Amino acid sequence: MRVLIAEDEPVLADFIADGLRQLAMAVDIAHDGLTATEKLAGDEYDVVVLDRDLPGKHGDDVCRELIASGVRTRVLMLTAMDDVRERVKGLRIGADDYLGKPFDFDELVARIDALARRSTPAAPPVMRHGGIEMNTALRQVSQNGRFLSLSVKEFGVLHALMAANGAVVSAEDLLTSVWDENADPFTNAVRITMSRLRAKLDDASAIETIAGVGYRLRGAQT
Repeated sequence: MRVLIAEDEPVLADFIADGLRQLAMAVDIAHDGLTATEKLAGDEYDVVVLDRDLPGKHGDDVCRELIASGVRTRVLMLTAMDDVRERVKGLRIGADDYLGKPFDFDELVARIDALARRSTPAAPPVMRHGGIEMNTALRQVSQNGRFLSLSVKEFGVLHALMAANGAVVSAEDLLTSVWDENADPFTNAVRITMSRLRAKLDDASAIETIAGVGYRLRGAQT
């Protein structure tokens, strides 16, 4: 999942971003409305966490332009105002959900997950493939009954492969969905993470490399 945090308070933005990255999400940050608009136009996000009172360009305007563009990005609007009329106004602009400050981080994550399921075809909470079982709700992975201790990036890569249901996933797509905008497009991070992930599996060949195309999981999806 790729998320944009559009929040002008650096401490809060970093707090949210760090927490989401620990949950294997790829997260970018914008501290003003103009930057948020540029990022939303240049990259494909599943969800934008959009502070309503942004400098440069108001969050309402960012939301209106995003909705008008027709992209699939879902909008979770944040605001310090707890007035029902303000929440209704935000939703009528086109926001998919609304959360007042201060908020509970677990609730924020739950709302982001719910919006992401609406943004893309929903993957089941428990996925199985060739003896590998992934519980996305608990962030746990096992293979043939053996628990696998995976890093955040390893979990994200495996999730992308399992969600692909045996289809090939390119290194570029993995870099986009698991890392963030700061990742060097020429980095070997995907290859290194793939190597480490394979080393933790019972059979390294469970992940097949398709030369010049990408990676896919061998075996039957269940």
